[in-house]
Amino acid sequence: MPAALPPEPPAEIVITGEGLGRVAGDAAYDVVTIDRTRLTSTASNRVEDVLRDVAGFGQFRRSDSRSAHPTSQGASLRGLGGNASSRAMIVLDGVPQIDPFGGWVTFTAFDPARIGQIRVTRGGGSGIYGPGALAGTIEIDSAGPEILRPATVAVAYGSRSSVDADALLSSNAGAGFVSLSTSYQRGDGFVPIVANQRGPIDQPARYAQGNVDARAVFPVGADSELQANMLVLRDERNRGLPGTDNRNTGADASLRLVGHGRWGYEALGYVQMRQFKSGFASANAGRTAATETLDQFNVPATGIGGRFELRPPMDGSLELRVGADARYTEGETDEYFTYVAGQPTRQREAGGRTSNIGAFADLSWPIDDKWILTGGGRIDRWSISDGRLRERTLATGAFVTNTDYPNRDGTEATARGGLSWRPARHWHVRTAAYLGWRLPTLNELYRPFRAGADATAANPALQPERLKGIDGGVDWSPLPNIRFSGTLFHNILDHAIGNITIAQGPGTFPGVGFVAAGGVYRRRGNLDAIHSDGVELEGHVTDGQWRLSASYAYVDAHVHGSGLSAPLDGLRPAQTPHNQASVTLGRESLWGLSASATLRYVSGQYEDDQNSRTDKQATTLDLTAGIPLTGRLSLELRAENVTNALVEATVASDGTIERASPRTLWVGLRFGG
Repeated sequence: MPAALPPEPPAEIVITGEGLGRVAGDAAYDVVTIDRTRLTSTASNRVEDVLRDVAGFGQFRRSDSRSAHPTSQGASLRGLGGNASSRAMIVLDGVPQIDPFGGWVTFTAFDPARIGQIRVTRGGGSGIYGPGALAGTIEIDSAGPEILRPATVAVAYGSRSSVDADALLSSNAGAGFVSLSTSYQRGDGFVPIVANQRGPIDQPARYAQGNVDARAVFPVGADSELQANMLVLRDERNRGLPGTDNRNTGADASLRLVGHGRWGYEALGYVQMRQFKSGFASANAGRTAATETLDQFNVPATGIGGRFELRPPMDGSLELRVGADARYTEGETDEYFTYVAGQPTRQREAGGRTSNIGAFADLSWPIDDKWILTGGGRIDRWSISDGRLRERTLATGAFVTNTDYPNRDGTEATARGGLSWRPARHWHVRTAAYLGWRLPTLNELYRPFRAGADATAANPALQPERLKGIDGGVDWSPLPNIRFSGTLFHNILDHAIGNITIAQGPGTFPGVGFVAAGGVYRRRGNLDAIHSDGVELEGHVTDGQWRLSASYAYVDAHVHGSGLSAPLDGLRPAQTPHNQASVTLGRESLWGLSASATLRYVSGQYEDDQNSRTDKQATTLDLTAGIPLTGRLSLELRAENVTNALVEATVASDGTIERASPRTLWVGLRFGG
């Protein structure tokens, strides 16, 4: 009788913490990857700052999340800005990061210490993550167990009594792993108004921010894993005037089940809860007194959604992705307005709900070792409901306005496709065409806002934005450590949502109340279109421990307008520079030291829709250095805007200039990095 064979050892279970892998068709699109080394070596230690390495990335303002108003922090690419809502889709481990009420991005929620990489796909119509990717898609992936150390702690002290601290713990848990991270930043802040225009009321714009993130990943079978994420955040800032404090708090939770087997799949569910409040004030001509103009004392919002993707086995080299997603948002703004003798006389409540259900399919076909063809599409059913505006007199409680807006719904069909060709070993040619769309946010539909003396009213009748575009590019990699790329693009954004100037103050206007002399009254509206053409150039070279990266973007964008927006026809969209450039040179392990220098340039851009005010060009230099002390302990030195260059963030209608971050020096210790 033959001897029994020994039992086969159980298959090793590998936990990644990631979603499903990339597909071959991604080669047809314009993609940039930011690795962890770059994420953890910026002078500001801010994710929005490192994203400026990507040619064409921009926000509505040049300020970062320490001094900018939170509602101005939308993200965009390819000159499709001009609005504080994001025109780029941003996801963290597959979960949309766009604020459920406002469409802006809470960048303080992203601690670079817990991020593995960021992948930016420029160009619209990335329907696999849902609608909204007009300018592109920014995928943020949490770091996995192969990257994270068991424990890291960093504390830095900087200019203006600033503190920047983070800590992370990571551990295996059976066949899975868990991580817990926290970060905290605070500072007395700088005075936003430039020195020669300040008055007695101008004060430093202090800030205090923090978040806690917990993550667990466990196997649920031989080839599947369950990923659970939870985040709590708090962000408090002042805008440099009495009465301009704002606060943003939130809690997010998500579950993602990922199957890496023959039938690949992802099943994701998430919830986002946000609560925002903000005060607004205007200064008199001599900046000796500030008058409160609006108090948004409560802006609650909730976003709930889910997504399912399936990758069935296919014949040959075909790769198919099919799935569906849904997202529901609700929120309102509760505020006091129309102030008399420093006291509010009216109260406003405005808000509503939006929902979207969509289905998508995407196919990659590697024809041979030179050609890859890809294409996909999606269809969405959207609705806007429960829109309302209630305004009442505080003294009597009587309604001044009591309006319920009609519910609306519609269907949108979009698609994208591309072709990748490798004519020779070191050359890669790609081209893509795409359609995309974005639903107006609750903020755009219902919430007015103020910037200094200027006021902008909401518009409950806004229509969805729709984009069509095409791009083509060439990548050249003569050696594995050298890569250069160039891309041309042409985009048309129909029904672009913009802030349209209607009148000058002083006066009382619908939707915003009183606008002082020197202020401007605007209303959100759909422009006929924004046309944006341009070029993106990038280069990356590594030589041993040396790293050199450079990017440049040129954008020629202009507005097509008629009716109320006819005066804007042919003008340039607000907050859209012609030229942007970035160069970073870094060195690791030079006698145990590390160092980097980043030089950035942004050309002048128009502050307003009428192109009457200009934020001037700016060039900044950032430096970092790491010095090992003993074991896993190192000294970190960081310098932002070393030359203290003036970076104009806004220019008000009265000519008052607000600046972005001045020179900021940091010294700190890091353990475990």
